[in-house]
Amino acid sequence: MVTNFVSELEWRGMLHDVMPDTEEHLLGGMQSAYVGIDPTADSLHIGHLVGVMMLRHFQLAGHKPYALVGGATGMIGDPSGKSAERNLLDEATLRLNEEALKAQLSRFLDFDSESDNAAVLVNNYDWMKDFSFLDFIRDVGKHITVNYMMAKDSVKKRLSAESNEGMSFTEFTYQLVQGYDFLYLYQNHNCTLQMGGSDQWGNITTGTELIRRIASGKGYALTCPLITKADGTKFGKTEGGNIWLDAHRTSPYKFYQYWLNTSDEDAEKYIKIFTFLSKTDIKGLIDEHREAPHLRIVQRRLAEEITTMVHSQEDLDNAIKASQILFGKSTSQDLKQLDEKTFLDVFEGVPQSLISKEDLENGLDMIGALSAKTSFLGSNSEARRELKQNSISVNKEKVKEDYLINTSDLINEKFILLQRGKKNYFVLVVE
Repeated sequence: MVTNFVSELEWRGMLHDVMPDTEEHLLGGMQSAYVGIDPTADSLHIGHLVGVMMLRHFQLAGHKPYALVGGATGMIGDPSGKSAERNLLDEATLRLNEEALKAQLSRFLDFDSESDNAAVLVNNYDWMKDFSFLDFIRDVGKHITVNYMMAKDSVKKRLSAESNEGMSFTEFTYQLVQGYDFLYLYQNHNCTLQMGGSDQWGNITTGTELIRRIASGKGYALTCPLITKADGTKFGKTEGGNIWLDAHRTSPYKFYQYWLNTSDEDAEKYIKIFTFLSKTDIKGLIDEHREAPHLRIVQRRLAEEITTMVHSQEDLDNAIKASQILFGKSTSQDLKQLDEKTFLDVFEGVPQSLISKEDLENGLDMIGALSAKTSFLGSNSEARRELKQNSISVNKEKVKEDYLINTSDLINEKFILLQRGKKNYFVLVVE
């Protein structure tokens, strides 16, 4: 029993272009479709998530999803949306990346069930590695004209770029290699649909053309819009770079904060794309949010749903606790439960000063901690005044002038958090 996949994508704002008759084709029974994923890193980032969500919706609609790791195409580089050729990877690195990506995809797609529509992971390197150049230009290249390839937007943009770097033959042939993937999956896995971002339309339709010319068959194409942010900055990027799904690259705290800090306009769009909440639930959340925007109801639910999906409920709980350390009531115990990466993420940009472990062995007095050894405060007299006014905390606990900081105050055996008032923080790093 299949449900209407195309209409599901449409109301979620996930449909950009679709080839005629695709909807009818999918309603005719279980079909197979694939999305290509670039394996140039050992983790997906949130820019990949739209394609992954499409595959998940496809599986939920009763169809069979294929995730194609582009081991061969990763060795070439896709010109779509790029201004320069990218670095190429060796096979050993690509294989390691493939394993890591499958583990992440397993949080979204069911690879293990016995059902007919269990997801499948394939790597195009497996069918391209033994394909000789002569065989490829004879069996594939002769079916597509240079005129056809030159007409693609991705090619035209690169050739007309102001940089005058042009485009290598390697990149020019990319659309043929991707097109052959579609033909291969059509012939060997009965895969009739390729999906991707709107910048992939040209590459996808090259595949449907190969299916028509070589296999005398019919392939279908469907793309989603490229995700943008209302303020014009790039989705999925921060000053520190990509927002990754791997917790070692982007901590669950930072991941949660990224979604929590989205604008109202973006949050209303993203909650449809990046969660599996129903139309009714989303409408209710948006209505609530518009009545009391300061509560950030949509952002909170979006951040909760996607952090749990990518990481875990425990990671979400810890991210919320970490968020409250800066913005709510928390204790010394809460601080000591933070791992080092999360601690550094929470207090990113906070001034720091190095002290030695020897300074703590006999106890570091508060005047030394605040001024003499650290310059957190401007002078010893300012330090005494703030201590008398009860505005100084060590690890979130108020202290007096007679308090001595020692090794039992260490967070992760390395940090001590000083605070003046509610918002002025300072980190002692102990070496």
